[in-house]
Amino acid sequence: MPRTIGDAPDRLILFDGVCVLCSWWVRFVIERDAGARFRFVAIQTPRGSVLARRLGVDVANPETNVAIINGRAYFKSDATIRVLADLPRWSWSRILLLLPRRARDWAYDRIALNRYRLFGRNENCLVPTSSIAARFGLDDPSAEQP
Repeated sequence: MPRTIGDAPDRLILFDGVCVLCSWWVRFVIERDAGARFRFVAIQTPRGSVLARRLGVDVANPETNVAIINGRAYFKSDATIRVLADLPRWSWSRILLLLPRRARDWAYDRIALNRYRLFGRNENCLVPTSSIAARFGLDDPSAEQP
């Protein structure tokens, strides 16, 4: 279920920085977010781990990404669908919210539980290039608050 979190940056995606699938997701969003509205922070960074703990995400074994949109934190399939629906030419994906959350999250959980085995694991977090580094929210002090 979404949670209210009014003091976090809007359109922030918290993700597992060592997960190959999660890093692919970040690149997917970056390539389609022409307005550069979304920002990103890996759970493994100091700011990311503080925010993850605040939201109840296990830092040692994060099995969800989080999308903060309009003061609400979305988890699992809700996060994915909300981000997709906010991208140009992807608003149609909002229809997926009509599927029962239990079914959507069951599928999400199967992938999350097996993501390293299926897609691999990086030794280090995704390192942004200089052209996108500003989108990684590393200079936003509101992400540090407990």
